[in-house]
Amino acid sequence: MAVWIQAQQLQGDALHQTQSLYGQHFPIEVRHYLSQWIEGQPWDGIDLENPQEEIKAKRLLDSLIQELQKKAEHQVGEDGFLLKIKLGHYASQLKSTYDRCPLELVRCIKHILYTEQRLVREATNSSSPVGSLMDSMSQKYHQINQAFEELRILTQDTENDLRKLQHNQEYFIIQYQESLRIQAQLSSLATLPPADRQLREPSLLSKRATVEAWLTREANTLQKYRLGLAEKHQKTLALLRKQQTVILDDELIQWKRRQQLAGNGGPPEGGLDILQSWCEKLAETIWQNRQQIRRAEHLRQQLPIPGPIEELLTELNSTITDIISALVTSTFIIEKQPPQVLKTQTKFAATVRLLVGGKLNVHMNPPQVKATIISEQQAKALLKNENTRNDSSGEILNNNCVMEYHQTTGTLSAHFRNMSLKRIRRSDRRGAESVTEEKFTILFESQFSVGGNELVFQVKTLSLPVVVIVHGSQDNNATATVLWDNAFAEPGRVPFIVPDKVLWPQLCEALNMKYKAEVQSNRGLSEENLVFLAQKAFSSSSVNPEDYRNMTMTWSQFNRESLPGRNFTFWQWFDGVMELTKKHLKPHWNDGAILGFVNKQQAQDMLMSKPNGTFLLRFSDSEIGGITIAWVAENPNKAGERMVWNLMPYTTKDFSIRSLADRISDLNHLLFLYPDRPKDEVFSKYYTPPLCKLDL
Repeated sequence: MAVWIQAQQLQGDALHQTQSLYGQHFPIEVRHYLSQWIEGQPWDGIDLENPQEEIKAKRLLDSLIQELQKKAEHQVGEDGFLLKIKLGHYASQLKSTYDRCPLELVRCIKHILYTEQRLVREATNSSSPVGSLMDSMSQKYHQINQAFEELRILTQDTENDLRKLQHNQEYFIIQYQESLRIQAQLSSLATLPPADRQLREPSLLSKRATVEAWLTREANTLQKYRLGLAEKHQKTLALLRKQQTVILDDELIQWKRRQQLAGNGGPPEGGLDILQSWCEKLAETIWQNRQQIRRAEHLRQQLPIPGPIEELLTELNSTITDIISALVTSTFIIEKQPPQVLKTQTKFAATVRLLVGGKLNVHMNPPQVKATIISEQQAKALLKNENTRNDSSGEILNNNCVMEYHQTTGTLSAHFRNMSLKRIRRSDRRGAESVTEEKFTILFESQFSVGGNELVFQVKTLSLPVVVIVHGSQDNNATATVLWDNAFAEPGRVPFIVPDKVLWPQLCEALNMKYKAEVQSNRGLSEENLVFLAQKAFSSSSVNPEDYRNMTMTWSQFNRESLPGRNFTFWQWFDGVMELTKKHLKPHWNDGAILGFVNKQQAQDMLMSKPNGTFLLRFSDSEIGGITIAWVAENPNKAGERMVWNLMPYTTKDFSIRSLADRISDLNHLLFLYPDRPKDEVFSKYYTPPLCKLDL
C-alpha cells in the first residue's frame, strides 16, 4: 500500500509529527496530489554528498514542477479553479526555492518519506520497512531513533524498579514499627509480677528475634535494590550523554555550519523541526530520570542505611544536572542571523530560539532576551568565562525582546524586528588591518528557570561575525572579510580566528558559491573561468588547472594588496564583476552570451580566426565593474590586415542609460557573437521595442 495512504490514517502525536514535516519548503498539498509520482521516483539513488549528482536532482525538480503544472491544468469547475491557482503557485514557489540547490529538494523529500515510513511502521508495529530509503542520512536518523527507544525502555525499567523499591521500603518501615512495638512491650514487662513476665517474655523475645532477623535481611536487600537502581541510572545517563553528544555536537553543529555557508550563498540550512523534536525527547528523558533520582534520594533520607548509596546518588544528581545544563545552554540558538555586514543607523532583524523551551515549560514565565554588540576580544573573554559584565562595543536600539511561545509549532522564540546600531566603539587595530577587517558579534543572553525555580539558567549565544560599516562604499571590503570567515572558519575555534592562507581550490569553491548566489544563476564559474581567476590572482600565464591545485592564496593577496599595476585588489575586481552581472547582465550570463573571464590577449587569439564582425564580451581588466566588447575587423590603416578592436568598458552608469542588448543592436559592425551565432538570434528578445509613430 502507498505510504501516503497509510500516513493519512495516522492519529495523535504521529499525525502531528507528519503535519510538521510540511510547510513553505514543501507544501502538504504537493505531497497529496503527487503522492504516487513522488513515491515512484529514485530519490535514494542520489548521493547528497556528491555535487556531481546535482544534474540528476535538477531533472527530478524539473519533472516535479512539470507534474504540478500538469495537475493544475487538469483542474475544472469552481473548486478546481482555486486548486489550479494554488498548484500553479506551488510550482513557482518550489522552482524559486530549489532551482539553485536541487539537492536540498532531494534531501527534503528523502527525509519526509523516511519519517512517514517510520511513523507508519511504528503505528502498525511492523518491523519490515515500507521502502528502501535507507541512505546514510536516513541510517543516521534511524540510529538516533533507536537510541531514543532504548532510553525509553531503560527509563521505564528504572521507574518500575523505583516503585518496587518504594513498596518494599514502605513494608520495611511497617515491620520496623512492629519491632519497636515489641520492644515497648518487652520494656513494659518490668512492671508486671515475675510470674506474668516469665509467661509472656519468651514469646515476645522470639517475635523480636524473628522480626530483627527479617529487618537485617531486608535492609541488605533494600541496599542491593538501591545500588542496582543507581547502577541502572548510571547506564541510562551514559547513554543519554552519548545521544546528546550526537545531537548537539554533530547534528546541531552541522546545522550551524550550513547556516554559516548559507551566508556565503550556500544552500538553505534547512528547518529546525527535526532537531527540536530530538532535543525535546532528550529534555523529557533527562527530566524523567532527574525526578527518579530525586525520588530515590528522598527514599534514602526517609530510611538511611549506611553504605555507598549516598555518594552514588549525589554523583548521579550532579551528572544529570550537568546534562540538562548542557542541553539548555546549547539549544539557545540563533535561528535567523543578523546581517553580517551591518551598517550603523540602519534597521536590522534577528531571531533566537530555545529548542527545549516548550517541553520544559519555560514559556509559562516568558523570558526576556537582550542583544549587545561586543568585540572579538570581548567574545574571547566571554568564552573563557572571564568577567565581562556590562561590556559592550556599541549601542543597539530596540535590543530587548520577550520570547513568545507558538502553540501550533511548539516553538519558543524571540523575534528582534527593529534593531538598529546607533553607534560603534572600535578597538585599536593591528598593523595593516582596516576597519572592514574588524569583527564584532551580537551577543544574545537570557535567564530563566525550569521545574518551578528548581534550576535557574543563564544562557548566551553569539551571532556569526559581523563587520560594522558607516558608509556603503565600505560594503565590498566588509563582504570580503565575511566571505573569508564563513568559508574557512573551523568548528570550535577561538573567536574569530581564520587561516591566513588557504588552498586555491578551497577559495574557488567559496567564490563559485558566492557568484551563483549573487547573480542568482545555475551557471557558476567553469574550470576555464577559474583558471582565468588564478592567472589574475597569481600573475601567472599557465592555462593548466593542475598547476594551481596546490597553490595557496593569502588574505593579503585576496583583499589587502592591489593587483600588479592596478589600484584595486583581487576581491574588489571580482566583486565588481558580480555586482555588474547581478544588476544588468544576468539574463545574458544565464544564456551563455557572456564569456566574461577572458583577458585581452586570449580574446585576440580567439577572434583572429573568425570572420570580420565576430565579437565577444569580456570583463574589463583595468576597471572595476566594467565589461568590454572585443571584435575583429579590417585595419583601416593597412589594407588586407585585420585587427581586434576593444571598446571602452561599459559600467553600471552606462547600463542605467541604455541596456547591453540595445547597445549591441546599435553597433552595426557587430555581426556574430563568438563563435558564430548571429547577434539578433542571441540578443533580439532583449531589445527595447521601438516607440510607435502616431499618424497625425
